[in-house]
Order: sequence, then structure tokens, then C-alpha cells
Amino acid sequence: MNVLIILGHPRTDSLCGALANAYGKGASEAGVEVRQLDLATLDFDPQVRTVSPNQQTFEDDILKARELILWAEHLVFVYPTWWGTMPALLKGFLDRVLTPDFAFTTCEGGTGYQGLLDGRSAQLITTMDTPPLVHRLVYRQPGRNAMARATLGFCGIRPVRALVCGPVKDSSLHQRQQWLEQARRQGRCLERGRITPGEQLRHKAGAWLKGMRLQFYPMTWLAYTAGALAASPVDGVFGNPLFWLGYLCLFLVEVATVLINEVVDFESDRNNRFFSTFTGGSRVLVEGLLSPIELRVGIAVALAASLPAAVLLLFMTPANPSAVALVMGTMAILAMGYTAPPLKLCYRGLGELDVAVTHSIGVILCGYVLLGGAWNDSLPWLLSVPLLLAILPSITLSGIPDLEADAAASKRTLVVRLGQRGALMLALSLTVLAAGAALIWQVMNLADGAFAGIAYVVIPHAALLTWLLHKRIEAGSPPGRIDGLMVASLTYVLWFGLIPLFRLAGW
Repeated sequence: MNVLIILGHPRTDSLCGALANAYGKGASEAGVEVRQLDLATLDFDPQVRTVSPNQQTFEDDILKARELILWAEHLVFVYPTWWGTMPALLKGFLDRVLTPDFAFTTCEGGTGYQGLLDGRSAQLITTMDTPPLVHRLVYRQPGRNAMARATLGFCGIRPVRALVCGPVKDSSLHQRQQWLEQARRQGRCLERGRITPGEQLRHKAGAWLKGMRLQFYPMTWLAYTAGALAASPVDGVFGNPLFWLGYLCLFLVEVATVLINEVVDFESDRNNRFFSTFTGGSRVLVEGLLSPIELRVGIAVALAASLPAAVLLLFMTPANPSAVALVMGTMAILAMGYTAPPLKLCYRGLGELDVAVTHSIGVILCGYVLLGGAWNDSLPWLLSVPLLLAILPSITLSGIPDLEADAAASKRTLVVRLGQRGALMLALSLTVLAAGAALIWQVMNLADGAFAGIAYVVIPHAALLTWLLHKRIEAGSPPGRIDGLMVASLTYVLWFGLIPLFRLAGW
């Protein structure tokens, strides 16, 4: 293992200098290769004097520092905390060294960034006069957060652990010796690897949560709950174990579906230049956070867990078990068939419709039938139509950032077939249509009054979304990230789930 210790104190004969030496001693005892940079001895201008730091001449010491950072697998920063953060010397060093195209790069479209120093971990060792507990609870650790998250984490360096020594001002010789021993032990711990088992566990758990894309699950719950409330009074829904068991089945199917998408869409996601929180997948496979084998195991576990839950559900339900099995089975096939072979609906031009159907009538029928309703009753279908129309614009728009990558992967989305302008015009039309349906349902008191008052929020929101879409059409911008449009369209969908849920629950 290669370890680089960077001493950020302007005086090398300081407590920080002693801590750096102590850490280096422990790391050497651990059998790793250690090199040290004392910033006070380097010759460089800490000021960025050009528009871009890359336009400024890199001094020899800065070039050598960059080489050492690339050489290192583990970076150790030792510095005092002054005014809540790092000394000017260290800040100037970071300004000059961590430059674009070395430490990070701008994503296509200029609306995102990607760290280039991933595969490295870091250790912060800092001294301060403020009691560490006060620094954490009162000041919220501004310096640590700046280094660990906004600087090193931004450049892809994770995990970043910290050792805080303080208060220094009135510390005894014994206390300082204890801090030096702590620093030595931290370095010695590298013999067990630069990432601890606990950090590995947190890292892997974070990767799974990212891969599951939990930000999209609330809409499923809203629609499912609205369907259940349409079939049963509120006191017969939330206190009913069947309701929660049914949602568990849907949740596990959605997990399996999302993970299948990650595996099947790997080529498209890997070539996607405009990925974001909303589009381009979770990128856990692209970024190597999870392996293909791990994802396949996750799919198998989710499906395996859903089977006993589904069997128990069929045994417990007072409704017609055949109807429940038919509705939930069809829902599961359509959901996973979005990308899973042999259906691969999103590759056949049916992906947007599939998502709209499964996330509207699909989950609403599951909740409705499970709680005693009949699948051919008009109520769940009436509940679903406005929601289906509201989902279509957002799922259509999500294909715009993915256009180039999807086309290369032979994924026949609506955007690939219609082009960006055609997709935008379709999304605009569907937005207006969904608002019109909400107004008609409210005026005619359809679906047992579940849409009463919805037009008062949906029509202004539809007007905003229509204006944003019209602006995009008129601008003729090339395909790229459309985060603002995605937020507007996804929040638009929420009204079609929230309002019916509140009305049917009597809230």
C-alpha cells in the first residue's frame, strides 16, 4: 500500500508535525510504503490568478505533489483547525493541486461533476483549541465537512476518517503523548487494510441503497394505498396485516425490477453522458460499487423473499385468491418485463406505457383486489386513468438525457422514435390531457369523489410544466440533462396519488 502524508501546518516543528511523524512511524511498522509532503517547504504560489487553475503554470513542487497523489492509495492530511477550518497554506495547496481534469471532471452538459481520484481513502488528523465535543455539536464540524465531503469526497476519495486532538492550548505533556500514540496506532492499523470492516459494510450498504433507487418507491405506495382505501374503510386498511404484506410483495418485486434494469441496461448506462438522479440508472454497476454477480444475487434474493410472502398472502386473504394471484402475478410480469427478457418492453417501444400501466392501474388494482374489491369494478379503473396520464409525461421526458445512449443500445424509447422535439410535444399534450381528466373527474364527481378539489392544484402545476416544456421546445436545445423539467414533472404526478389518498381516507 502507498501512503502519502501531507503536513498542512506552516511550521514543521509543531504538534501537527509530530503527529505526522507518529502516523508515518505506525504506517511503516505496518509494512506500507510511506512518503511525506511538508507544505511549508514547497515552493508554489497558493493563489489562483487565472480564470481557470489549469491556465496557471504549475510549479515543479505542484507537479511532484500531483504525481504523489496519483501514486498514493491512502492520503493523510495533518493540519491545525484555525477559525473552524484549515490554514491558508493547505487551502492554497488544494486550490492549486485539485484542478479540473486531474481531481474531477465536468459531466456532459456542464450540470454535474465526477471525481477522478476514486479508489483512494483518506485520514484527517487535526488539532484545535476548541473542545472536540463543542466543535462537533455546536459548530457542526465545518472544517471536517469541508475536507471530507466538499473536497475529498467530491474528488471521489472515500472513505475519509478523522482523528481530532484538542483542546491543545492547555494540554499536558501526558495528553500530547497520548495523541501521538493515537496517531501511531492509526498508522499501524493500515496493516489490516486501508478500509476497516465497518467502513466496508457501510460502503456496501450504501451501494445497495443507491442501487435500489428508493426515491421512486413512494409513488407506488401512494397508488397502492389509494386502491386499498377504495375497497375498504381507512380503519380496515392501515391496521390490516394483509395490506402491509401485499405492499411487501410489491416492494420486493420493485427491488428486483430495478436491479434487473441495472444489469440489462449496463451498456446504455455506461455510455450515458447525461446521467443524473432521475435518469441513467443508479450507476452502481458502471462505477463498480456492485458487481454483476452481486446484482444477480440481489435479484434472486428479492424474488425468493417475495414468493413466501405471496403464498402467505393468498392463504390469508378473504378475497378471491385466484383474482389476487392473477392481478399481482400480471403486475409482477409487466414490471420486470420492462427490461427483463424475453419481454424487454422498453427495447420494443412499449417501456413508457408499461411503466405508466404498472404504476397506476397495476398497483391500484393490487390494493383494491387484495382488500376485497373485484378487478372489474369501475372504481379502480376510474382512479387510474388520470394517474396514468400524469405518469406518461415524466417517463417520456426521462428518455431525453438517455437518448444517445439508448439509441446506441437499440433501446426503442419514445424519445428515440420521436426525437427530442416530438417527445417534448407529446409530454406537453399528455400534461394538458392529465389536467383535463382531473378537472372532468372533479366536476363529475367520479371515482367516489376521490378527485374533489384536485383541479385547484393540478391546473396551476400543469400550466407551469406546460410553460417549461414550451420553453424547451422553442429553445431547440440539444438533448441533455433536464433536471428542472424532471422535478416539475415528477412532482406533478404526486398530486394524482396524494389527493385521491387523502379523499378516500377522509382526511
